[in-house]
Amino acid sequence: MQIECQDISYQYPQTDTRVFDHLSCQVTGPGFHALFGQSGLGKTTLARMIARELTGYSGQIQCRHISEVLYTHNMERFPGWAGIGDLMASTTPASGQDRLNALVDAFGIQSVMNARFSQLSLGQKNRANLIRYLLQEFDLLIMDESLANVDETTRGRIIITLKTLFPEKCFLYISHNMMEIAKFCNQIIVLRSPHKYPQTQMISGRNLLHENSFVMKELEQTMLEIVHAS
Repeated sequence: MQIECQDISYQYPQTDTRVFDHLSCQVTGPGFHALFGQSGLGKTTLARMIARELTGYSGQIQCRHISEVLYTHNMERFPGWAGIGDLMASTTPASGQDRLNALVDAFGIQSVMNARFSQLSLGQKNRANLIRYLLQEFDLLIMDESLANVDETTRGRIIITLKTLFPEKCFLYISHNMMEIAKFCNQIIVLRSPHKYPQTQMISGRNLLHENSFVMKELEQTMLEIVHAS
């Protein structure tokens, strides 16, 4: 598996605002990778390009050995008015029931499975919506702030669960939480201003599989590398 962006240039339609100026980057292999950068630098724009939802750029984006690409973000609504448990059950084949149960347990939303989507908190909405995508077929899942408004302990448990349940899948994770990205992600694309060259830097994360297995000194070193690359 490989996601490669080559010489990407793009500016927002009907504006002079250049977002990307000959941007190139790549991540290779399954696992939990990250796209990190300050607000307004185009993380969502690049994610939507990789997900084939946005065109009009110059350059090439190639997803090798990746057929099914899904993109989810934290502003999505769950369809329908029934309880979220009924909605999930109606779209989950019998072969996926064990996976659904494992995700509901790890995501900590057992107590709200009979509630309607509108009755959930923002964090519960994001967790329920993410489960909906994880029950589909995918090779690459782009998670754009998909765990926003979820507490730190639960986010860590969810990420570790995804890495355990989907070892052959590729995840591209967008988050403003630098410690989280440094701790759990493998390859980290640091997106920079279009006035800087190169516009991206690649940092190796700690890629932890257990919440308590990190050494703080090593984690701080990775975070410092991310700051210097920004």
